Amino acid sequence: MNNEAVLAELRALREQVTGVTDAAVASSDGLPVASDTDEVRPEVLAALAAAALGLSKSAGNEVGMGELREVTIRCSGGHIVVYAVRDRNLLVVLGDEGLDIAHLHLQSRPVVDRLAEILAPV
Repeated sequence: MNNEAVLAELRALREQVTGVTDAAVASSDGLPVASDTDEVRPEVLAALAAAALGLSKSAGNEVGMGELREVTIRCSGGHIVVYAVRDRNLLVVLGDEGLDIAHLHLQSRPVVDRLAEILAPV
């Protein structure tokens, strides 16, 4: 895995989308891979994002909605968005109240594809 390439993707996403405050990549079992965070602890963010993704995958499977793409959580102080990166990883993005969710979803799809390639087992 190329850690610098993962970090470059996270930093670019923060620069491209208004309101993104933090971003991280983790394994689907909650271990941090790389993070571009300021005040959020990467290991806690990774674990919580993996739990949200796992629960959402189970819910989607149970109701027959197909493969999970993302989970969006809206809080009084901003947003938490978790994207599945194939079966083994996830991308979690935090944003403030001004986060442009539509633009984030548009910009994150190619990022998720590139991360899948970067993180693919050799």
